[in-house]
Amino acid sequence: MVLAEDSTLMRAGLVSLLEGLGHTVVAAVGDGDSLLGAALEFRPDLVITDVRMPPDFTDEGLRAAVTLRASDPEAAVLVLSQYAATAYAAELLGPSGQAGVGYLLKDRIGEVADFADAVSRVAAGETVIDPDVVRQLLSRQRTTNPLDRLTRREREVLGQMAEGRSNPSIARTLGVSDAAVAKHIGNIFMKLDLPVEDGHRRVLAVLTYLRS
Repeated sequence: MVLAEDSTLMRAGLVSLLEGLGHTVVAAVGDGDSLLGAALEFRPDLVITDVRMPPDFTDEGLRAAVTLRASDPEAAVLVLSQYAATAYAAELLGPSGQAGVGYLLKDRIGEVADFADAVSRVAAGETVIDPDVVRQLLSRQRTTNPLDRLTRREREVLGQMAEGRSNPSIARTLGVSDAAVAKHIGNIFMKLDLPVEDGHRRVLAVLTYLRS
């Protein structure tokens, strides 16, 4: 298996867990480019990747997974995410192919039996989607205002975006770091289910804000 996770502690913990379950981790990396390189080199039975990785900590891991499956439809990929972002799940399921694919929330890792089952099933060619993501997909039509998914700070950042401010300007106005702003914007894109492949997500997020 090839594992991609930017947190050194989480990466080491996952390697230990996977090897304890009887799997062999041939590479454990911390960014999307290294993930693609390791996948091409080792041709693993399964790639496990976090959604967010350097340099922007938005969706680099997911983009790497989508790129991998587009170039090799037989590649089995299990994506781990902090949030139940339905657009990410849809993007991952988009490429054709019969190989396994999975989208699992990180909280599920703590439930070792469930995590072990998901790893084995995806590696065997099945599709595994976290139950919380399924529930969110089913409840989307009942959500009257998509901005209800955002935290107060995320709403503030989106409001600043709607005023045409750049990330550094938003950081100065709110008294936070540029990295914090980038993280909030990544959360906004996920929670508003803005497609990864769309290069105008910032504009789409602002339009959603103005319409609500």
